[in-house]
Amino acid sequence: MQTRGAQRLIHRTSAAAWLVLTSPLLIAQGTTPSMFTPASTPAHQIFDISIFVVTLTGGIFVVVGGLLAITLYRFRARRTDPLGEPPQIYGSTQIELAWTVIPVLIVIVLFLTTARIIFAIQDAPKPKSALDVTVVGHQFWWEFRYPKYKVVTANELHIPVSSDGRPEATFLKLVSADVNHSFWIPQLAGKTDLIANQVNTMWMDPQKPGLYLGQCAQFCGSQHAMMLLRVYVDTPGQFDAWIRNQQLPAPQDASVEAGRKIFEKQACMNCHTVSGTAATGRFGPELTHLMSRATLASGAMDNTQANLRQWIKSPDTFKRGALMPAMQLTDEQLDQVTAYLEILK
Repeated sequence: MQTRGAQRLIHRTSAAAWLVLTSPLLIAQGTTPSMFTPASTPAHQIFDISIFVVTLTGGIFVVVGGLLAITLYRFRARRTDPLGEPPQIYGSTQIELAWTVIPVLIVIVLFLTTARIIFAIQDAPKPKSALDVTVVGHQFWWEFRYPKYKVVTANELHIPVSSDGRPEATFLKLVSADVNHSFWIPQLAGKTDLIANQVNTMWMDPQKPGLYLGQCAQFCGSQHAMMLLRVYVDTPGQFDAWIRNQQLPAPQDASVEAGRKIFEKQACMNCHTVSGTAATGRFGPELTHLMSRATLASGAMDNTQANLRQWIKSPDTFKRGALMPAMQLTDEQLDQVTAYLEILK
């Protein structure tokens, strides 16, 4: 039984080691966001403390494991050993002091280093030029509000890049509209929870433009795994252009008037907002510029005509358990509503 147990332990350890070794390969292929490629000050600080802790604890593992291996080999049982118990030796003040004082010193160093990083991130001064964004977690999507610009969007966060010549920081106010959620973009900042009736904050100053992926890291219901995050770090020109576009009212097009009327007559208008129309709902995502987003349903699928039509027809097809109901529209009505939503760019 002991042999089988040891074999199972070896197999599990080998599997874990294989996962650790191959994870960087998966990350390099872009299959998952990675904390090993930090792109903002908080992420760099978290990465540095992580490497320090892994290095220190790895050194302890090597020392303890090496001494254990030497002891097991040096004092292994031999056929020539006399029968019976070997002589017992008790007490060594030097050894007892060593294995008490050294671990205490290690714990103190880890505590002080970690505390320094935590306070450096949480107590960082907020620049006057900082961008304020309110993040609201919903089941199962993200709402982003830009108070300064009077812009509201969903699921895809746009923030400006920070550089030495033009430092920019984005400060997020995190709140929840229902259950607990967790906002986590590994390359930009640490994980921070969104808790009902409580305001939490975090900040980031990404130094490289691009798309950064994240995830709700707190189980919040049946579609928790489909509550994805997309953060676009824009150049100043790109960010200003995006803000100007988001501030525009919804476009009007007589050719899709039938679809707009269906949208406003159905329950859609009670949940969604489209500026310049009768739709002023706040329960679901803001749709004024729906087609400016790359994905639908908080990253569940690409924002294409076919996916949009199927999403309206039957949300459960992509996101089982989503709170958006199927509207039971005819094929003609689906085509008309889809055509209307496609002009919201």
